[in-house]
Amino acid sequence: MAGHDPAIRSRGLTKHFGSLVAVDHVDLVVGRAHVYGFLGPNGSGKSTTIRMLCGLLTPTAGQIEVLGLEIPRQSESLRRRIGYMTQKFSLFEDLSVRENLEFLAAAQDIPRATTRRRVDELVAGYDFKDRQRQLAGTLSGGQKQRLALAGAVIHEPELLFLDEPTSAVDPESRRNFWDKLFELADSGTTILVSTHLMDEAERCHRLAVLDHGRLVADGTPAELTGALEGRIVEVAAAQARRAQRVLAGLPGIVSVAQVGNNLRVLAQRDRDVAGRALEKLREAGLDAQVTPVPPNLEDVFVDVTRERAGA
Repeated sequence: MAGHDPAIRSRGLTKHFGSLVAVDHVDLVVGRAHVYGFLGPNGSGKSTTIRMLCGLLTPTAGQIEVLGLEIPRQSESLRRRIGYMTQKFSLFEDLSVRENLEFLAAAQDIPRATTRRRVDELVAGYDFKDRQRQLAGTLSGGQKQRLALAGAVIHEPELLFLDEPTSAVDPESRRNFWDKLFELADSGTTILVSTHLMDEAERCHRLAVLDHGRLVADGTPAELTGALEGRIVEVAAAQARRAQRVLAGLPGIVSVAQVGNNLRVLAQRDRDVAGRALEKLREAGLDAQVTPVPPNLEDVFVDVTRERAGA
């Protein structure tokens, strides 16, 4: 039965730094072998939440259970069962790829007999066969990122925490990195990854949106975008900037953003956004086409964070 329990559960998770409320009563449930995303801007509480879930920070209030352990009381028992990776490359730049992995294996008390097999697996699986003697400091950004991930999983953790892991690498490297994450999830590893990149958030099995320390949305990407159906239109107008000013002043409009030559308009709930937008543009003497379009995660993010700001 324990295997069906969530990998992570928090209730009322709160962290204060003096008068600053960094995390405010966050309830989370993260299923095993899932890739669970934390989406939010810098300062939204993502990193602070991850550090509390790892046992690195003591909460001001709330309860945390990770892999069946009570955190932070049982943090020491948790340490060898989790991996942790941040956006900053933290391995030894003056050691080779292989030496870095061997050092991390020793730090995790992996027996020598096992270390060679495990390092060989990672060197092959993370595409370092021709570079295992190369100094880590001379690797490209994407290669450093792959090496950091290999190091984070050298002890085959059940749960992997990734804090903004791909913010400094190119799109192809990010895509390859995510392929590795899904391989890990398929083999049973639970992954919690924080990001502010919408295309990464769309890849997650499930997603939480944090804003000013509060959990403002939680669900699969399809559930979150599906909740906005009928509230998004695209406006094609010859004078896009003028059309944007007209629509921004319309009651019930949450946001108007220019995307290429067109405008993307997000309306509040229960509004005939297409009809009202077209009517307002015609009143202003603007020729425009208004087309309903499917919502995306950026729309979700704008909706839930604007809603909170206006509450």
